Amino acid sequence: MSSLQIPAPHSYTDYDRQRFIDERPKSGNRTDFERDRARILHSAAFRRLGAKTQVLGPSSDDFIRTRLTHSLEVAQVGREIGKLLGADPDVVDTACLAHDLGHPPFGHNGERALNALAADCGGFEGNAQTFRLLVYLEPKVTGASGEARGVNLTRASLDAVCKYPWTRGAGPDPTKSLTKYSIYAEDAEVFEWLRGPELGVRRCLEAQIMDLSDDIGYSVHDIEDAYTTGKLRPSDMLDDQAFAQIVADTQQWYGDSISEAELQRARENLLATDYWMTQFDGSYADRAKLKDMTSQLIGRFASSVVAATRSLGGALHGLGRYEADLVIPRETEAEIMLLKGLAVHYVMAPREFEPVYLQQRTLLGDLVDALMETNGQHLEEPFRSQWHADATEVSRLRTVIDQVASLTDTSAAQWHARLCGMFSETF
Repeated sequence: MSSLQIPAPHSYTDYDRQRFIDERPKSGNRTDFERDRARILHSAAFRRLGAKTQVLGPSSDDFIRTRLTHSLEVAQVGREIGKLLGADPDVVDTACLAHDLGHPPFGHNGERALNALAADCGGFEGNAQTFRLLVYLEPKVTGASGEARGVNLTRASLDAVCKYPWTRGAGPDPTKSLTKYSIYAEDAEVFEWLRGPELGVRRCLEAQIMDLSDDIGYSVHDIEDAYTTGKLRPSDMLDDQAFAQIVADTQQWYGDSISEAELQRARENLLATDYWMTQFDGSYADRAKLKDMTSQLIGRFASSVVAATRSLGGALHGLGRYEADLVIPRETEAEIMLLKGLAVHYVMAPREFEPVYLQQRTLLGDLVDALMETNGQHLEEPFRSQWHADATEVSRLRTVIDQVASLTDTSAAQWHARLCGMFSETF
């Protein structure tokens, strides 16, 4: 990332540092936001990310990234962008570390399966499950009556995790917000405390940084993984016919918000750099070049956004919360989209037709059915207690979905073998 003078930090208020549940005073050796970050790092939900699918399953290769390594990489990118904009690095870091906590086994395939299985209790969304973990499921703090209150983050950090700050169907685009939202109806009480009505659907700057860092992280690193595992053919970027199919897959997967002409221009921009690789033989030298390309791309995207945002928000005035919005230049957005499209074309789209995808969805369906039919007796804590406190089949279904979503790829297969007696292999 190019050298930039670091601005004065944004001034966060006592309101930003407030927690939903008041806690006794603690040592002044750490800030409230440093404590937030530590609460994520030490959580069981964070540890479980090490055995959850990012793109390829954790058992498929020693090299590939998991949700855990992805989250650490996103946090490094976000922390740097936040620092260069004057936002508190720990608030951004916390949001980046936490952003995937709610993702279930088997990545987006598992998320789609659980969304269908949870239709009667309001659906499943990984971002909403993250919020639910933070405010309810992950044990750290209890309320006045002993009720679960999650890790009890500060208002600023919890707000920064809200990628889609609305309940199901209440976003700016009602159709899209049926599948993209950050809050279940059950968790609306904390959400109302968090934001109040005046903010509407606007995201704080730190949440925007987290979202961009996620896009940068998985677009760049998925490409690195695709090079290394031999799934990507680097020379296709030079082949007009092959590139046309990449564009078609990109727009089919992500929509046409970025035009074909913009993706073509993005290809030209990347090929014009002195670090984009159009061949890769797996040698030490090429692996070193690939790592340099990864670093250069992250710096290219982050620097572009920081410069554009600071040009509007003030070069040395620290930005944070609702003082400014992140500015992503259109060319940068197109280049990131192209990388995402390359990952779709070579890795994600081909996997949609693999038999293992159907097996994974079947496995999750079997688990949900088995746990519902056995009256909660196989649930772990805190889900077992939650089941017995629930009064309706709808709320009990949500409890079972919470349990299944908490499992890793490996433990989901093990639970299935134990409870259902089928599919004993690890997916």
